[in-house]
Amino acid sequence: MHYLFLIAGFNAIFFALLLFQKKMARHDKILFCWLIYLGFYTGFYGLFSHKLFTAYHLLSASFVSLLMLNGPFLYLYISSLIQHSFRLNTGRLLHFLPFLLFNLYLLIASFFPGISEGIRLDHVEHASKPPFLFNLFLTLTVLSGPVYFLSSIQLFKKLDINIFNNFSSDTNVNLNWLRKLVYSFGIVWTMLMVTTTIHHIFHLFSLAFCTDGISLSLSLFVILIGYFGLKQKEIFPQEVIEEKNTYVTADKNKGKYAGIPMTEEELNDCAEKISHFVETEKAYLNPDLSLPQLAETLDVPSHHLSRVINDQFGVNFFNFINRYRIEEVKAKIGNPEFQNLSILGIAYDSGFNSKSAFNRVFKKMEGMTPSEYRKQIPK
Repeated sequence: MHYLFLIAGFNAIFFALLLFQKKMARHDKILFCWLIYLGFYTGFYGLFSHKLFTAYHLLSASFVSLLMLNGPFLYLYISSLIQHSFRLNTGRLLHFLPFLLFNLYLLIASFFPGISEGIRLDHVEHASKPPFLFNLFLTLTVLSGPVYFLSSIQLFKKLDINIFNNFSSDTNVNLNWLRKLVYSFGIVWTMLMVTTTIHHIFHLFSLAFCTDGISLSLSLFVILIGYFGLKQKEIFPQEVIEEKNTYVTADKNKGKYAGIPMTEEELNDCAEKISHFVETEKAYLNPDLSLPQLAETLDVPSHHLSRVINDQFGVNFFNFINRYRIEEVKAKIGNPEFQNLSILGIAYDSGFNSKSAFNRVFKKMEGMTPSEYRKQIPK
């Protein structure tokens, strides 16, 4: 099994070097540091785990403290992807403070034999009682993973809101690969941490079983995060508008946009300008159309465009554009000229770039599937 850890460590370093050779965006820099850490962690475990936890008690405790880094790295990586204004400032670096405090405590304890003798992860007879602070830091290590996984889920909800308000399609920006990885790894990681806690308190299972399970899951995570992360592009390279709610009505937006100087007449004029352009130029046929792109074409500030769409049309940008696409699909389904095309072909011809997205949007807006809609049309 130790060879698996070495292979995972090699893969992590290899993926990090591949990242280093390309022009790295903000999220790439965080992923680079994360992969370097994961590579050395899994590699070191593969080489020395057989004697690390029995011969070097303080060092093994410090090694375990490294597990507190996964949560912050995950949280910062997702944040850098979904937040246009992301900056790695002092406030965000505080996520690593518990790890630093844990190791500072271990360093100080090393000068006091009475304390350091109780700092050990293996259970032996006549061992000193573990110090309170040591147990506290172990508890924080256990809780770190689940807390950051839940925080990451909240970030995904924020991403969904930004997608609905800035993109007409979520095919290339929904981070589904990272969602699935976070959900599955979060469940496995939490179960392993619970098992480790049971071992530490009740002396059930073996230490090797717990540490091997944690390192093995990290090894698999290394390979997946490196492979998919290497191909991940920046989602919000342009200006984005972050909304508090996915479905926003005009009444809810009155207070939110109070500081933007637009009169009622300007709102109506801008709404007519948007409708006229989208309908005559059929801008919705562009499957990658985004709010910043449309704002630039119309020479309207993005925040003004967002306000008009929400206020005057009562929908977000995603639903605004996809309503035009659905109407285009319905018109073509009922047009004999397009009878030679399949429903999916018509969908692609109408601005959709994903079968699953088309079916989901159509059923949501029409209350039936595209096939059911076609069957009810008189021949």
